[in-house]
Amino acid sequence: MTYFILFLSVCFILGGLAVASNPSPYYAVVGLVLAPIVGCGWLMSLGVSFVSLVLFLVYLGGMLVVFVYLVSLAADPF
Repeated sequence: MTYFILFLSVCFILGGLAVASNPSPYYAVVGLVLAPIVGCGWLMSLGVSFVSLVLFLVYLGGMLVVFVYLVSLAADPF
């Protein structure tokens, strides 16, 4: 179980680095989706599954709205 939590924490850090290091928003959204999935898996391994589900729905809903807004601004020629 310790190795599983260590694996989830490494994936969570890599997801955050994927967001910070990608100049293209299309590839950064992969990190935005990976990080909360791994973070919620981490919370589920600790036994707080309802908090994990609520965090997943709220975080992904907010981040995907920001991503759609960013893509619409990047596609605007003016």
